[in-house]
Amino acid sequence: MESDLSQAFQEELTCFICLSYLTDPVTVSCGHSFCRACLCLSWEDSQLPVQCPMCREPSQQKDFRTNIVMKKLVSIARKANLMKYLSSEEHQCVTHKETKGIFCMENRIYLCQLCSDSHEHRGHNHCPIEAAAEDQMERLLKQMTSLWEQIQEIQENLEAESRIKILFINYLSMREDMIRMEYRKWHAVLCEEEEEHIAHMKNEGDCVVEKLRESKDMMIQKSKQLREMHQDLMAMSQEPYVVLLQGLDDIFRCESMQLSIPQGMKPELSALPMTGLTERFNSFKVHIFFEKLFIFCLKKNLFNVMRRASFRPHHQNTSVEPSGCYLASWGSQSFISGKYYWDVDLKDSWDWAVRVCTNSWLMSRNKAIETKGAFLLFCVKEGSHYSLLTTNPVIHHYLEKPLGRVGVFLDCDARCLSFLNIAKSSLIYKYPHKTFKHSVWPFFSYGHIIP
Repeated sequence: MESDLSQAFQEELTCFICLSYLTDPVTVSCGHSFCRACLCLSWEDSQLPVQCPMCREPSQQKDFRTNIVMKKLVSIARKANLMKYLSSEEHQCVTHKETKGIFCMENRIYLCQLCSDSHEHRGHNHCPIEAAAEDQMERLLKQMTSLWEQIQEIQENLEAESRIKILFINYLSMREDMIRMEYRKWHAVLCEEEEEHIAHMKNEGDCVVEKLRESKDMMIQKSKQLREMHQDLMAMSQEPYVVLLQGLDDIFRCESMQLSIPQGMKPELSALPMTGLTERFNSFKVHIFFEKLFIFCLKKNLFNVMRRASFRPHHQNTSVEPSGCYLASWGSQSFISGKYYWDVDLKDSWDWAVRVCTNSWLMSRNKAIETKGAFLLFCVKEGSHYSLLTTNPVIHHYLEKPLGRVGVFLDCDARCLSFLNIAKSSLIYKYPHKTFKHSVWPFFSYGHIIP
């Protein structure tokens, strides 16, 4: 009867996936329990809803808390097996005929109480074997969790890198068409500078694509290394405590081989000059008086919306956002016909935006977070990286950040808008014709992130 109870008890503490004792057990919504690592691997490539590996019942949740009661029961069972193993006559101390219940951390051997008090081991760090085993299991689980988080971060970076590669290639094509149209606007025939500009951009783009490929290969290699380490620790976690204590070197090796997570590279193209660009636009120059100034200090604002779109596209629901104090102002008059050019000095602002906007956007209560009716060039910063984006639609521009002044050319007759990097005499972006319908107002805003 006692044997049957023991067998039934052990079966309840066994993972259906690895068929070993539950390690860091989690219980899914249907009530079945599994090792956390086993369940994570089982569901790694699955989308919600996932299915219980045992009964196939669907679940809308992937993350579960450790089942503390189940974890304690597994610990009791593992300790009982360890003490049964060590109390056998063949594992008693040969010298003192006592059970080896002490673990020497320095020599990593089992000792009886008398041996631990001997001159040879007196200065060493000792603890009961059960406590040593529990400590090493926690250490191993912590290491497994760290490795798994790194693996998932690399996987997210790989997915982001793949998206960036597609977006960058499409951007190159879009920018080539835009540059050609701008040259043809001022030159009736094909000019040598146009071909040199396009050839240089294509060569630079090819180099970026190759670096993206190399970055992807490096991340795949890092992921492979981490997975191998994770699998080694998983196998160790499923072993009896006595084997776990003998495998300390493997845990130390994994800790010493903590690998830095390779981050996806940020593609960037040079701002190539176009001869006479700023001079041509200067003939339409007007002085804009930005009189209406307002201040907003919000965590939820357009700058953070653009920051997420640029730096964290796979974490759209990020709850922690940088906050900052931003100044914004629009011109004293609107424009409905004609051609106008002005420039804005954004100084050393971390985040800035230059734009034109419709009256409906200015009157909107949600203009701090909405882009409908606003045609903006954003520069946002996260960490040490800057990104340029335009809205309607949102386009990520893989160009170096403009330094100093940014030019704005408004063609109300064609109903389009251009942004210029004045220092480089380079075209950042030109909206297509018939982008807007109604009168528009000049607008700019800038600010600093609050640490």
